[in-house]
Amino acid sequence: MKGWRVVVAKKVSGPGRPVDEALRQRRREEILAVAAQLFAKDGYAATDLDVVAKEVGVGKGTIYRYFQNKADLFLAAVDDTMGQMDIYVQRVALSSSDPLEQMTLAVYGYLEFFRRNPHVVELLIQERAVFRDHRKSMYFQNLERNVGPWRIMLTMLVDAGRVRDVAVERVIKVFSDMLYGTMFASYFARREKSVDEHFRDIVDVALRGVLMPTEAARWDDHAIQRLATVAKDATHWTETEEKS
Repeated sequence: MKGWRVVVAKKVSGPGRPVDEALRQRRREEILAVAAQLFAKDGYAATDLDVVAKEVGVGKGTIYRYFQNKADLFLAAVDDTMGQMDIYVQRVALSSSDPLEQMTLAVYGYLEFFRRNPHVVELLIQERAVFRDHRKSMYFQNLERNVGPWRIMLTMLVDAGRVRDVAVERVIKVFSDMLYGTMFASYFARREKSVDEHFRDIVDVALRGVLMPTEAARWDDHAIQRLATVAKDATHWTETEEKS
């Protein structure tokens, strides 16, 4: 899975010293983490690779061992943050074994990820401004790569009679657009609305609208709050890791 660190044995690639793949991966992750913060803070045009290298603690030449140029580094940094988002959302979603609750918890995980990582929104904005004529947004590329399991899960819920028989692609499009819009609206408006409040609004207004009557009756305010608590507990692992 993208984003997970895998320790592998050293291997020799021709003459010279062995290549430590685990070390190379760690170094790449360090460069991406620093670059993402600098691009978000200073902007794509103003970010100098010399500064990136200095902040990482390496020579500029090291940057070029991993990335062809500044554009390659920027796009890799955006893609890396999308991988981090996927891992975060999945871990929150898997706090429940129920597929409908997993999809609902994923909404909370998504909102919480961007609350904790506002610099990622800046990266998405810059990508659209700088590379709009060259490629589809990394955000939507990532969505296309990872929507499969959610599509299968939603189809199963429709077949089980827990969700109304609405076209799965339509439901996915509506929810993904809604979350995408919520993320940007919250960022630009600098709203004080909490993740819990956003979560409650989305679940109450949107999710209840797709459920069968027998299922909708189960999703009252108490049930939504319970899931918000479950999701919040599931995000505590990040706080522990950040402090360690």
